[in-house]
Amino acid sequence: MPLNFAISPLNSTLRSALQAKIDQKTKPRGSLGQLESLALHVGLCQNSLTPSLNKPCMLIFAGDHGIVEAGVSAYPQTVTAQMVANFLTGGAAISVLTRQHDIELLIVDAGVNADLNSHTKLIDAKIGKGTQNFLTQPAMTAEECAKALQAGADQVLRQHQSGCNCIGFGEMGIGNTSSAAVMMHRLTGLSLVRCVGRGTGLNNGQLQHKVIVLQRALNKHKDVTEPLDVLATFGGFEIAMMVGAYLKAAELGMLILVDGFIAGTALLVASKLYPHVLDYCVFSHISSEQGHQALLNQFNAKPLLNLELRLGEGSGIALAYPLLQSAVAFLNEMATFAEAGVDH
Repeated sequence: MPLNFAISPLNSTLRSALQAKIDQKTKPRGSLGQLESLALHVGLCQNSLTPSLNKPCMLIFAGDHGIVEAGVSAYPQTVTAQMVANFLTGGAAISVLTRQHDIELLIVDAGVNADLNSHTKLIDAKIGKGTQNFLTQPAMTAEECAKALQAGADQVLRQHQSGCNCIGFGEMGIGNTSSAAVMMHRLTGLSLVRCVGRGTGLNNGQLQHKVIVLQRALNKHKDVTEPLDVLATFGGFEIAMMVGAYLKAAELGMLILVDGFIAGTALLVASKLYPHVLDYCVFSHISSEQGHQALLNQFNAKPLLNLELRLGEGSGIALAYPLLQSAVAFLNEMATFAEAGVDH
């Protein structure tokens, strides 16, 4: 599966000018704390002293997972399609939050195990009706994985061409915490029990069963170690599309907002392939899903929020977005000491 993305490191030549602009605002130096770091990062990502957030967009990739057959989730697979319908009718958490903050919300059918009704906010990019059960065989073929990567990249390109320069990725897929946990384990070397969490709300017995099932799957595929092979063997169509989406967004120089555990695992794959993808990322929050803090540590990431979320859907991104708006606003609109006639 050859990949061909041209992701450049951030141009740091503006760093000193941006920092000087921040320091000249009418405030004690550093007094806006993390908001100052955020403003600096956004300016560097956009290579601009006057960055802007244009047509922010949230893409939610939805897909089903064959591993659900092994009883690793508290919810049946049918919930994926039902939640997609809830997104489209505006009743889900992410629907409410994106509406509140004027973020465009689009749902991408990456591989839901159902025939979905057409909708103006639904993009049909279905690779198949769910992945295979990776307890018995690879979740997808190399060809399916490559197709999903390209589909994710294509969706980002389409948004970029419409004027979007700030994008976030959410997901929906019953069973996808199982995929994420085994991928994280295999790509980081951290113990499986550190990577596996309760997902949609497993009790202790169900959690133990989940760990046992996932360890069996890892034993079956013990020789799979390369990032794309790990993705094809254990991933979901929605996770693979997110990988392609991250890489394309970074290639296009877009500001990328990162959600929680599943989205972070997709980013882990992307960063193993192209490390500079991380330069364009803002980490919205730390979730309460087991393993997310360890995953953030892999990126040396400092998330903006800690609200004990574990919903997915891109919910952390929508909640953190106003902080980005505030960072850009103070950088562009706040007076300098000279402009305000304030001594310092």
